[in-house]
Amino acid sequence: MTEPNVLITFVIAVGVAAVGAVLAVRLKQSPILGFILGGLVIGPHTPGFVGDQQAVEALADVGVILLMFAIGVHISVPQLLKSGRVAIIGASVQVIATIAICYLVARALGMPPLEAVFVGSFISNSSSTVLIKVLEERGEADSSHGRLCLAWLTIQDLSTVILIVVLTAVSTGGNDVLQHVGVSMFKACLFLGVVLAVGPYLLPRLFSRIAALHSRELFLLTAAACALTVAAIATKFELSVALGAFVAGIVVSESDFAHEILGQITPLRDLFAALFFVSVGMLVDPGFVVRHLPLVLLMMSLIILLKGALSAGLALLLRTPLRTAILAGVALAQAAEFSFLMARLGLSLNAITDETFSLLLAAAAGSIVLAPNLQALASPVAAWAELKLPEPSYARQPDVLAGTAALRGHAIICGYGRVGAIIGDALRRRRFPFVVVEQNYEVVKQLHAEQIRAIFGRADSPKVLEHAGLERARFVMIAIPDPIAVRRIVDYAREANPELDVVARTHYASEYSALRKRGVSEVVLGELELALEMTRAALHRFGVGNLEIQAFLQRIRLHQGLDARPSRRGAQTTPDSPDDR
Repeated sequence: MTEPNVLITFVIAVGVAAVGAVLAVRLKQSPILGFILGGLVIGPHTPGFVGDQQAVEALADVGVILLMFAIGVHISVPQLLKSGRVAIIGASVQVIATIAICYLVARALGMPPLEAVFVGSFISNSSSTVLIKVLEERGEADSSHGRLCLAWLTIQDLSTVILIVVLTAVSTGGNDVLQHVGVSMFKACLFLGVVLAVGPYLLPRLFSRIAALHSRELFLLTAAACALTVAAIATKFELSVALGAFVAGIVVSESDFAHEILGQITPLRDLFAALFFVSVGMLVDPGFVVRHLPLVLLMMSLIILLKGALSAGLALLLRTPLRTAILAGVALAQAAEFSFLMARLGLSLNAITDETFSLLLAAAAGSIVLAPNLQALASPVAAWAELKLPEPSYARQPDVLAGTAALRGHAIICGYGRVGAIIGDALRRRRFPFVVVEQNYEVVKQLHAEQIRAIFGRADSPKVLEHAGLERARFVMIAIPDPIAVRRIVDYAREANPELDVVARTHYASEYSALRKRGVSEVVLGELELALEMTRAALHRFGVGNLEIQAFLQRIRLHQGLDARPSRRGAQTTPDSPDDR
């Protein structure tokens, strides 16, 4: 391999990745598909230029290191613990069950045991890149199922790291597999002990010194050097570079520099991660895929139907609302970046054949293509299921709601996070009647213990709102961040009680106009209200009078194309952030 060949291959690999990504984005697909398509074009199984596969794979290893490092930095252990038992238990069981079922299917197809385990490991993971893209396009990133999916994906990512260690040990263990796995786990624990003992002391001090120099380039080089160094140290313990980079990211994830490191290294990560997916595409044999289309469809059904049903079912068993469970299950029914990493690892260890590799990648690509359409179909299915399926026993309302049917002129508070709780506390202090609709069962139980009327369920469910006495209510206060759910609540409230006063929150200017057109009495736009309150504070400190301040704020509202009348909530109200629930 000569240097000119490396340079030419690098240039062409980046070029085909860029062209493929443009085509994929234009077709409203994930750029990952474009990168794989680019690799397919310069791979040995298609006519034309054939790239230097060894050179691309060497560059791809850097992409794996930076990708795993960024994943580690992104993971927050305290936030992970706060995600609750649904994500932690549900995702863990889903990964194990998926591997077990896929193992049996693969064995039935004649695959050897180790290859069958790799197939199950490949299918068990879902893509954060694809999921976030789909949720953001649908305005569901802040929805209950969106937050559940992101926590679920974190557990899946952690499981992949464990699987890499175990499967690498099993693949290279020969006849004495158990001993080799035991030695590998011991080395992994020793490596973790050394890095976790030294890293939290050394790395924050290093980044503090570098940050004091005020050089973005030096900060970026230091972050990349940390990821590459710890990955190289991992190889000395006979562990994968992926594990080493991931641990390095975990070490800095709780430091004050985590967000800056992630922001600086992301462009570099994206470049080399694209080359990783190009290297994956170079290994795909399209002829094999066409000849074995039924097997591709079978693998796609395992990714979409099996994994989706398992995820939804487990979420439901863990007392997640039915609609949230269905939407989360569909959102998780696709393949992941780590799936490709697992397939490439299996190929490099000779644990899976070239044919199985092509089969898995074709199925994964198909699941990614179908992901947006499946999510669009999931909402009506979830709405139908809420109406037709019986209410679970844990959702039945206790005696504290016995007087709800007699309520007249009460308030309905949809969502009892930090925003809803403040509203409820104000109403309770003045002894005004209200009913809370909340989908967090623990919150509902606490409200029942305090003898507060609270209904467990989704606020955008007509049955739940009917139970809350929507037709007899004075007004509805919508304090949830999910824009799709807010629209559903407004539409049903207007249909059931056209004279009902509705107040809603949003964090998007486009949603403000849509909600006003739907007849919402007052829409609180979070970022604007925060900006206006800070503007009021700034003008007040320069000695500007209250009347002049109020007139100035009204002009800002008009300039933003919003309602210019003063907010009825009072000047001291400070809105919340999207993730404060």
